[in-house]
Amino acid sequence: MVVCGDDGLAHRLATELRGVYREQVVLVVPSSRRTPPQPMAGRARAASAALFGRMVTAVNRGTDGSDDTLVPDERVMEAAEPTEAVLADAGVDRAAALALVYDDDETNIRAALTARRLNPRLRLVLRLYNRRLGQHIEELLDQAAELAAGATAGHRDGHGRHGGHGADIATTVLSDADTTAPALVATALVGTSKVVDAEGLLLRAVERRPPRPGEVADPGLCTLALLSATSNDPAGAEGSEDSGDGPRLLPDAEAVAAATGRGAVVLEQVSYSGPPLPARRAGVMPFASLFSARLRWSLAGLVAAVVALAVALIVVTDDHPLHAIYITLLDLFAINDPAVDAPLGRQVLQLLSGLVGLLLLPVLLAAVLEALGTFRTASALRKPPRGLSGHVVLLGLGKIGTRVLTRLRELHIPVVCVEADPEARGMAVARRLRVPVVVGDVTQEGVLESAKIHRADALLALTSVDTTNLEAVLYARSVRPDLRAVLRLYDDDFAKAVYRTLRTAHPAALTRSRSVSHLAAPAFAGAMMGRQILGAIPVERRVLLFAAVVVDGHPQLEGRTVAEAFRPGAWRVLALDTAARGDAAGAEPPGSGLVWDLPDTYVLRAGDRVVLAATRRGLAELLGRRTRSPR
Repeated sequence: MVVCGDDGLAHRLATELRGVYREQVVLVVPSSRRTPPQPMAGRARAASAALFGRMVTAVNRGTDGSDDTLVPDERVMEAAEPTEAVLADAGVDRAAALALVYDDDETNIRAALTARRLNPRLRLVLRLYNRRLGQHIEELLDQAAELAAGATAGHRDGHGRHGGHGADIATTVLSDADTTAPALVATALVGTSKVVDAEGLLLRAVERRPPRPGEVADPGLCTLALLSATSNDPAGAEGSEDSGDGPRLLPDAEAVAAATGRGAVVLEQVSYSGPPLPARRAGVMPFASLFSARLRWSLAGLVAAVVALAVALIVVTDDHPLHAIYITLLDLFAINDPAVDAPLGRQVLQLLSGLVGLLLLPVLLAAVLEALGTFRTASALRKPPRGLSGHVVLLGLGKIGTRVLTRLRELHIPVVCVEADPEARGMAVARRLRVPVVVGDVTQEGVLESAKIHRADALLALTSVDTTNLEAVLYARSVRPDLRAVLRLYDDDFAKAVYRTLRTAHPAALTRSRSVSHLAAPAFAGAMMGRQILGAIPVERRVLLFAAVVVDGHPQLEGRTVAEAFRPGAWRVLALDTAARGDAAGAEPPGSGLVWDLPDTYVLRAGDRVVLAATRRGLAELLGRRTRSPR
């Protein structure tokens, strides 16, 4: 595996490939010695000179994947840019996959075109911010690969993925926003990032303590593993593959029944069970939202003046109250006859009514203009409902915040957004989804209160400024100490330090600080392993992989029942994709998604596409790949 990048995502991705998938990695990064930017004319010369930079070999301090060092037979190359010479020296012509995760889209596209020419059968993973451009680049590179590799490159199923168990030479374009959104949503809801995004569904691995005598544990969707911890040996939670019994991955029903007093890891679907967003009557707006407080007081004062004039006219002329009010209004709007021959009191009251009428004109004009502006704003942005509670407060509607907002609304979770820039890219999405938005700076007093932070269940601070996110979380903690808070930080080390400090200061509250590189690396690593990989979940010191596999061409699956296809400790079929084959299982109509309650007697056919959980060695055997054992 070759990884090229210029920020923390490249290092984190290399660590993920080494620690989770046991792959050999060549990491290409710029020199650690910072140099001033060079003009375009000197970049090619600098890149050629950087080709002969020194090779750095790091010593692996462990095999559990907890540090960022590389194993002895892996390399770190220092190069300013991924030129053709640099890619050739990194072994792209012999590599299985290449990840281009530079911060610049143009650099990634140029290197991808070069790499595809050097190795047509190379699996490419690109990091692009422009999603529309990424779709065109993905199709272009896939067409080039198919033309160069021939018709044997593999066929595509209904989802655009390469089917069969042959070489997967597809191109995958990812962005930070798409890859971090599922983990951020799951962390805000259930406080864990051990999640897998399976065809739009969020799945999480939950550790269950050993049940007490007489208790029946909830099996969830299925039991993924039996933990080392038991009722008699609580310290077994620190077990590993080399100490004690260790965890038992993908056990069968007999093993689960026999594991009395042993903890387990079960699979659950992430869902929201809190109160729904309060219903709002269409077309009805409260009077208080139409006019400002100053304008309302002005209107109240004018009404009081009109009432006083009418009462004075009744006293002076001894007229009927209704007729007196009518005469007052005529004087107010200057459509009554002048009171030339009337008594002095009547003349004074007419002059006062005319003066009040002059004051009424600008107030009426201001009311009309403000009401029009209020209607325009109300049609664009909604305000948080008065009775809202149990919602998620989302700070920042940038590229990551917008994607997280979409995922939250797909799960029917009430959200209140806070954004300082009225022209942010997520404002249009908030209007389309009819999500309440508070426009203001979160560091200013009263902004979070307007978002009903004191009644919220979770806070997601996803602005692009680390200090703003940290300040918002600290202020929210002062308002509500038990609030679940998740903040996005750029640097991974800084995120760890913030997490430890907040956990110490607020032990009863759930706080998670995550860097974008930490959350995005698993998705990029899964794409490098092939489009079948959906994600990975750690179980103590072992790893379970989740993959989407087309049954056609796999003798271990095709023609077998679900029970016969299950191999304990290796792989297990979890769900069937009914969108790929509408008549599958005869349970749901075409395009309905995944069916999890598959009967054990269902026979897997050639056109089926299944989601399965597997160990590293089991998935390698199923897909016909090589495996690497730790040294």
